[in-house]
Formats: sequence, C-alpha cells, structure tokens
Amino acid sequence: MDWTTLYTMQAQLDKYIETKNNLNSKSVFQEKCLALLVELGELANETRCFKFWSSKSRNEKHVILEEYVDGIHFILSLGIEKGHHYVSKFIQSTNCTETEQFNEVFEGCIMFKKEPNHRNYEKLFESYIQLGNVLGFTETEIQEAYLKKNEVNYERQNQGY
Repeated sequence: MDWTTLYTMQAQLDKYIETKNNLNSKSVFQEKCLALLVELGELANETRCFKFWSSKSRNEKHVILEEYVDGIHFILSLGIEKGHHYVSKFIQSTNCTETEQFNEVFEGCIMFKKEPNHRNYEKLFESYIQLGNVLGFTETEIQEAYLKKNEVNYERQNQGY
C-alpha cells in the first residue's frame, strides 16, 4: 500500500486539531502514545481474543476495522510528529495468535515511546500491519475505512468532540 496519501491526510487533520485547540507550540507525543495504547485496548476488546473466560462472540468485522483504523490514525500521527514515514515493503506473515500479535504491538508502542527512532517506528508500524493481517483485513479495506474515519474525525472536531 502507498501510505503517502494517508500521511498527507493525517498531517492535515493533525494541523487542524492543533490550530483549533491552540496546540501549535506544544508537543503531544506522550498523549498520542497513550491514546494509541488505549485504542489498542479498545481494538482488543472488540475482538475478545484475550477473554479466555468468556464465550461471548467477537464484534462484527466492520466494528473491529473501525477500531483498527483509529490505531492507524495515531501511528501515522506519531510518525509525522517525530519525522518518520513508513514506506511499504513486503512484510512477513506471522504465526502469532491475535493475542500474541496484540502484545507485539503493545511492546512496539512502548519501545517507540522510550526511543522514538526510525527503526522502532518501522517495527511498530509493521507489527500493526501484521495485526491487521491476522485480523483478516485487506489493504483496500484499511484504506477505505481510514478515509471514512478521517471524515468522522473532522466532523467530531467541528462539533466540539
């Protein structure tokens, strides 16, 4: 997938949010890292993959996809803030379970928060893409869902979300 369009859209959304909330001179890196971790938790909760004690079914695919692209928004935003852009390349498929892959992403986020270098950003991004693969999402589904959610995010900003 070519991420250039999504990076451009995310940069525009970030700028809009920063201007609207008078954040132009303030770093919100720590807040974005925490937001990504929260979104990962919400995504995991929708899949219910870790809830070994429950027999309740996972949520519908479209709900899980919407939560997944929330994470894409924050990963793109974190990269933009630190000057990193992910360039698509072949990503090995993983034999991890959903739970194991979620843990990989959580660890990647913490590593990037501690050391926000390009290598850690790529590892975070790739582990998140692998999570999308494990969850059964295609690149087209991810891109279309991102575009829809980006519109929702502007609407929310305009409504004082």
